[in-house]
Amino acid sequence: MALLNDDRLFPVDGRVRGLARDIYAGIKDLPIISPHGHTDPRWFALNENFPDPARLFVTPDHYVFRMYCSQGVDLARLGVPRADGGETEQDPRKIWSVFAEHFYLLRGTPSNMWLTHAFQEVFGLDIPFGPQTATEYYDHIDACLKSDDFRPRALFERFNIEAISTTEMALDDLKYHRMIADSDWDGTVISAYRPDDVVDPDFAGFTDNVLKLGELTGEDTASWTGYLNAHRARRAYFKQVGRVTSSDHGHPSARTENLDPAQASELFQTVLSGKGTADERDAFRGQMLTEMAKMSIDDGLTMQIHAGAHRNHSGPVAQMFGRDKGFDIPSQTEFVNNLKPLLQAVGMEKDLRVILFMLDETTQSRELAPLAGVYPALRLGPPWWFFDSYEGMKRFRENVTETAGFYNTVGFNDDTRAFCSIPARHDVARRVDAGYLAELVATGRLGESEAHEVAHDLTYRLVKEAYKL
Repeated sequence: MALLNDDRLFPVDGRVRGLARDIYAGIKDLPIISPHGHTDPRWFALNENFPDPARLFVTPDHYVFRMYCSQGVDLARLGVPRADGGETEQDPRKIWSVFAEHFYLLRGTPSNMWLTHAFQEVFGLDIPFGPQTATEYYDHIDACLKSDDFRPRALFERFNIEAISTTEMALDDLKYHRMIADSDWDGTVISAYRPDDVVDPDFAGFTDNVLKLGELTGEDTASWTGYLNAHRARRAYFKQVGRVTSSDHGHPSARTENLDPAQASELFQTVLSGKGTADERDAFRGQMLTEMAKMSIDDGLTMQIHAGAHRNHSGPVAQMFGRDKGFDIPSQTEFVNNLKPLLQAVGMEKDLRVILFMLDETTQSRELAPLAGVYPALRLGPPWWFFDSYEGMKRFRENVTETAGFYNTVGFNDDTRAFCSIPARHDVARRVDAGYLAELVATGRLGESEAHEVAHDLTYRLVKEAYKL
């Protein structure tokens, strides 16, 4: 018995559902382009078997363990590593048992659909998952993972991935990307330049990181000019070694600045000294967004701005388990005024691509669609993180299409560490778009042939163009 409904996520009206099926049929087997994500490049470099089901599905997936944590399940019981050196569960079968016992908590969530898709489509399981079937699931998946057909490169090819991007910080040596490039495997795995560690004064070790940036590049990063030159050098290195086509910037706000060089230099010295106020630190981050946009004009990198997350909201959890452990929370984000300095400087550049991601849905129709609907440099990224879901994607299309159109968006990216969820996530996006386009056809707002063309563009062409893949 199949775990998944073949018509899942399609409109309930019979005629519209039929249109959605037809549109989906034309795109469901297109290659996956994954232009932004957080899979580990060592998987593809070393091509070693994944160790066990728990470490594949549970311990790396903050979508899963944050929900369990909300119901009082200790992250250590799920095998999440402790940053403070404390004990955490090491037995994968015990981790899996806790996972199965509380799997009901994921009912109605995107995680449930992604996991169920992986269980059925990747591992061939067709019985419901839960405490009664946990051992059967574990034994079956564990046996699969020991075979060559479930190594990372084999799954990459089975998932029909044409290209996938990992994300590395500015100081990364890109060792595993070099290994991939030097191997005889022809899978396309690229990096993205994420300079938060040397751009964000609130990042742990910021001052030391800036000095290391200078050591890596031979530039004097104690000076503003040398600091900018060091970024240019690292971007060039990432392009050469990691085949990078994009940069990525995870800032708490969308604030940008466009200070003159003297003012920018003074601000840099202030934050480098560790004496900057909260406003000065935010202003520096904003100045660096504009500087990075200007560099993108020179070197051609697509620029991604992921704004609006209050990261590591729980101090005790961050201290115990480290960064990125599910306690990143969406916050209210303003774009119109915050982006204006950057847009005044480079917004009319036709060859620049600045992709905006949002966690504040109230801005979609009011701010983001009108901005992307007029500035040549701007594009709207897909619903991200908490809104990477059926409802989130549907609301996004409804909120932005009338003002920004389809062609100021950039398709879908999965933004994930959970490798086996990648086909599921892309399938959800394709089904949502098929359903939305079917509604437009049924209500006379789009021709049926146009709908098929748009579906192909949203699935494949736009993402390749936006990320220069």
